[in-house]
Amino acid sequence: MAKINVLNKEIALYTRNEEDYICITDIARYKNSDRTDDLIRNWLRNRNTIEFLGIWEHLNNPDFKPVEFDGFKKQAGLNSFTLTPKQWIEKTNAIGILSKSGRYGGTYAHKDIAFEFASWISVEFKLYLIKEFQRLKEGERKQLGWDIKRNLAKINYRIHTDAIKENLVPRQLTKGQVNNIYASEADVLNIALFGMTAKEWRENNPEGKGNIRDYANVSQLVCLSNLENLNALFINEGMAQKDRLMKLNSIAIQQMKLLTGDHGIGKLEGGK
Repeated sequence: MAKINVLNKEIALYTRNEEDYICITDIARYKNSDRTDDLIRNWLRNRNTIEFLGIWEHLNNPDFKPVEFDGFKKQAGLNSFTLTPKQWIEKTNAIGILSKSGRYGGTYAHKDIAFEFASWISVEFKLYLIKEFQRLKEGERKQLGWDIKRNLAKINYRIHTDAIKENLVPRQLTKGQVNNIYASEADVLNIALFGMTAKEWRENNPEGKGNIRDYANVSQLVCLSNLENLNALFINEGMAQKDRLMKLNSIAIQQMKLLTGDHGIGKLEGGK
């Protein structure tokens, strides 16, 4: 479960059906850490709150019960009116508010509703909450993009190794000899794109964990994915390794210039 820190208060997040929910119990602690449940109940009994929740459910929940909602709406604002999150959920079949028990228990609300509650608690807190929430989601989007490109490179690498197996690996070699051929072909791509072999990278980065490709940026991973496909094609066509290396390096330079806008990238032989 993800968490963000807002004005020194830790706020838990929860995802259900690909929708983000924020713990309003944690938000209430900013106002009064000893009376979080009372604060939420007081907010729920407010007529403006009931109307807001009703509109949100009508827009997002086809199973929302309008008759029960009208009953709460008529009573909202009366001195005798009380309402808990559990009552709201059970009576109206609401999905915008959740009650969770256990380690990360508390009352959670869809982000639209949570921001509204935060505004009721403190306008300042709401603004900082939105800022930290957006920062978290932006980080998630960047990580997702990197993971997708990395997985794509791995899939294409399988195509690449299959081409090596079918065209370059003689049948009677030992396992160690076969591994050397795969490693050699992997370094064709490493040199074409990164300008060094896997061994050279490890020697230059003794503290690094993993391999050279684990430190590639998104642009490099996109280019690597393309090079793997092309190298498999060149292998199938019977092109010599040296010729493939020079061809792939030329393609890598062209693609990286397009991906990064860096027109100072030089050819392989220019870096030697």
